[in-house]
Amino acid sequence: MNIVILSRNANLYSTDRLVEEGEKRGHKIEIIDPLKCDIIIETEKPTIFYKDRYLDYVDAIIPRIGASVTFYGCAVVRQFEMMNVFTTASSEAILRSRDKLKSLQRLSKAGIGMPKTVFTNYSRDVEEVIEHVGGVPVIIKLLEGTQGLGVVLAESKNAAESVLEAFNGLEARVIVQEFIKEAKGADLRALVVDGQVVGAMKRQGKEGEFRSNLHRGGSANIITLSDAETQVAMKASQALKLPVCGVDMLQSERGPLLLEVNSSPGLEGIENATGKNIAKNIINYIEKNTNK
Repeated sequence: MNIVILSRNANLYSTDRLVEEGEKRGHKIEIIDPLKCDIIIETEKPTIFYKDRYLDYVDAIIPRIGASVTFYGCAVVRQFEMMNVFTTASSEAILRSRDKLKSLQRLSKAGIGMPKTVFTNYSRDVEEVIEHVGGVPVIIKLLEGTQGLGVVLAESKNAAESVLEAFNGLEARVIVQEFIKEAKGADLRALVVDGQVVGAMKRQGKEGEFRSNLHRGGSANIITLSDAETQVAMKASQALKLPVCGVDMLQSERGPLLLEVNSSPGLEGIENATGKNIAKNIINYIEKNTNK
């Protein structure tokens, strides 16, 4: 098969591993920067031009679209969809997952537990917002943040008011969430492929850090998910129509609580922590769905 990985950085661990596993299975793997693609829209023959050629020979794509290039990256994925090319994540699903608010609304409708969350339109009544999520401490998150950036823990009412007023002054949209104390700065990441959990790890924030992202110096260990945690991961994948995704959740006294779903999960942390070959699972999933 001709498989294209849409990625701006050919040297990333995840991209490398997908190339390695794809080539082992005899496929031709190309890494293409979506920002260097020209989208050609014409009647009955939508196509994509890249460098010096038309990409009309592609069987499947693996989008690895960074948050900063979501708009154009998704336009390229959509164009491949118009060309009837199989994709591990649809353009609509990527866009849906990047909109934290829309994701949480869909996930709550699907009956998935999550921390109490409030979204407000630059509210002046900060006190009321804090009460809605059960009082301080609270987590304040930028709707556009990734990898733990734009996430603040406000431990007092004054701190929460200062942070919210600062974000409001910048006209930055934020959500306010209850702080799950019993999680103790740890979260779970489940990797879903073809709607099934294929690996899971527990990420622990470094001392004094409430964010557990590995990019922020956290550590990771393999974990066996409970039935309830496995169900949350699979339900979240279904609700956002993302058959390949990373699902982040917290362990709380009232069961697993979903944090977010990542449409382009990194493979390095999870493969190293679990010793599992997630890249191979993704290639197998493509083979199964393209019958090649």
